[in-house]
Amino acid sequence: MKPLNKIVIAGGGTAGWITAAMLSFMTKGTGTTVELVESDEIGTIGVGESTIPPFVVLLRSLGIDEQDFIKSTNASFKLAIRFEDWFKKNQHYYHPFGTLGGLIDNHEFYQCWLRAKAAGHPSELQDFAAATVMADQMKFLLPFKAPRTMIASASYALHVDAKRVAQYLRRYAEERGVTRTEGRINRVRTRPDGAIAGLDLANGKVVDGDFFIDCTGFRALLIGQTLGVGYVSWADELLCDRAVAVQTENTDDDADVHPYTLSQAQDCGWRWRIPLQHRAGNGYVYSSRFLSDDEAVATLMRQVKGRPLIEPNIIPFKTGMRAKMWEKNCVALGLAAGFIEPLESTAIHLVYRAVDYLFRFFPDGDIDPSLQAEFNRRIAAEYEEVRDFIVLHYCTTQRDDTPFWRAAQRTPIPASLRARMDLFKATGILRQGLEELFGAASWQSVYEGMGVRPARYQPFVDKVPMSVITETLDRSAPLLKAQVAGLPHHAQFLRDHCRAERDF
Repeated sequence: MKPLNKIVIAGGGTAGWITAAMLSFMTKGTGTTVELVESDEIGTIGVGESTIPPFVVLLRSLGIDEQDFIKSTNASFKLAIRFEDWFKKNQHYYHPFGTLGGLIDNHEFYQCWLRAKAAGHPSELQDFAAATVMADQMKFLLPFKAPRTMIASASYALHVDAKRVAQYLRRYAEERGVTRTEGRINRVRTRPDGAIAGLDLANGKVVDGDFFIDCTGFRALLIGQTLGVGYVSWADELLCDRAVAVQTENTDDDADVHPYTLSQAQDCGWRWRIPLQHRAGNGYVYSSRFLSDDEAVATLMRQVKGRPLIEPNIIPFKTGMRAKMWEKNCVALGLAAGFIEPLESTAIHLVYRAVDYLFRFFPDGDIDPSLQAEFNRRIAAEYEEVRDFIVLHYCTTQRDDTPFWRAAQRTPIPASLRARMDLFKATGILRQGLEELFGAASWQSVYEGMGVRPARYQPFVDKVPMSVITETLDRSAPLLKAQVAGLPHHAQFLRDHCRAERDF
């Protein structure tokens, strides 16, 4: 077996340093060294990031102290995404983290709820999602601190400052042996077989390696420009191709630090607000076919709250993914691998998910093609699942008040999503594969929020006496609401347990 002696990460930022941190942890004691090349001249795109619950699991797996991480990255907690004006104007719903209700007489809660709704029960699905009730009341408690209560069924993620995350993980990785080399990549050298041999930097340094990770962003210097791997565009399915982002200072109002990511539909796309402890990330994701950059900036700045801390930044993007993310001795991660608009906060997740797959199919120096093939199959499925989930938000809207939303209704639906939707609409059954990111509560919440309810419930639910179902629903919703009412306000919880220092 030919050893893999050195791994080179091209590019820093969030993607590069997440990769470096994970590699430093997993390669410890193996004899494999890790070197990261980045240039201070090249800025990073992140102005504030919203994560999903697996990110917290990643921190724990790396042995990172969660409280210290939150303080250091100006983070806040995230229980859900609040969608405003997506289905119709003046309507909102939540996509919560955690579970919806619990088994009723050993039958799935959602199917029992469907039966109750068919009989005219007045409850809403989110009445039974602890994360939604907490987010709506602006309350927070670590769910595991409330065992044997309905609150324990919630889960959470973090809102973080992307640049601070990169800085934190850089310290972590360097303490564990990762070498950082400063310099702009001037040339990528290849071997006779076409694989990458090394990087020549503008400052004259030469960085050789056995295996390379491309974290060079949209430029994709290694996977795209050097190895020639093409890009699969999803511009037909997802119309938005630009974003404008700006940071604003929070006011003294605790409501500024809400425990959810706000996604508010606009005339030509949607607006986000990601609250950190002292400031917020704001942005407008839009389609250049329907809105100019100047109009997007003006629209966003009319709606942001608080003093702007930076000038608005225009970010063009092309939705899609690489035809292959592992080619020869190079794996692409982050923006070099693909991009799906940040509607469900999956960008960071797709980075560490790909690194996790790389660990599973980790090669030696000879790189067995079967490892590449399985890695590419798995990670492509991850991207396609996220794409389908994002498209679901657009194709089910009933908004037809602007040209953008009328065009969104007419965009093609991927065959994989169409199969999911057809099955769900008929029976409420979810078509899911192994290890998929979005679980039942996610699909059920977005379907319900976007007005998609199955034609019938599953027949076996009729075995449960209706009185048992209605009594459970009638008891559970008020109990959950009362339990949440007694929790601390999210902003107060942060002040009491993980206050971040101001840096401006």
